[in-house]
Amino acid sequence: MPTVKTAKGSLRLVGSEPEDTLLSNDALALLIGLVLDQQVPMEKAFRGPYDLVERLGHKLDVTELAEMDLDELTTLFATPPALHRFPAAMAKRVQALCVLLRDDFDGSAEAVWTGASDGSDLLRRIKSLPGFGEQKARITVALLGKRLAVTPNGWQGAAGTFGEKGVFRSVADITDEESLRKVRSYKKEQKAAAKR
Repeated sequence: MPTVKTAKGSLRLVGSEPEDTLLSNDALALLIGLVLDQQVPMEKAFRGPYDLVERLGHKLDVTELAEMDLDELTTLFATPPALHRFPAAMAKRVQALCVLLRDDFDGSAEAVWTGASDGSDLLRRIKSLPGFGEQKARITVALLGKRLAVTPNGWQGAAGTFGEKGVFRSVADITDEESLRKVRSYKKEQKAAAKR
């Protein structure tokens, strides 16, 4: 992976320009990547939206994914190489995400944050999404604030410890290879501490 730092407003979660550009510019792709970011390597999770675009043959569409036959969507997720370790479960979760976005956010993934009145509202909106528990929601608030300049009043407080400056705790803190190593080291320490 290159060690060039990203500019404000761009993400570097896969380490490959086409995938990272998609995540930076397509809110639905970013939310899908965040849904997939569990029980697989981070780079695989965040490459998933790009691979899904390739398999669909066109850009991601909330309504299309919400209304697609679940077996067809599962096949897209499961076709080798599978988009996730658990393709059927993740296809179902991504579809549930898209249904909620269609029904509650007028089909706009970006409206999850553009419509937030403050940091607490942003956190509440993200926690309403399928697959976003407390920690993932706070990490997402931090990612939006630190990397994509989504900074409603109180966003850092809503992000909790993930919103702090100068830390390397999550995907919100990854800008280059060195910061990726620091985040991985932090996570390894946390897992070791949890086992004690």
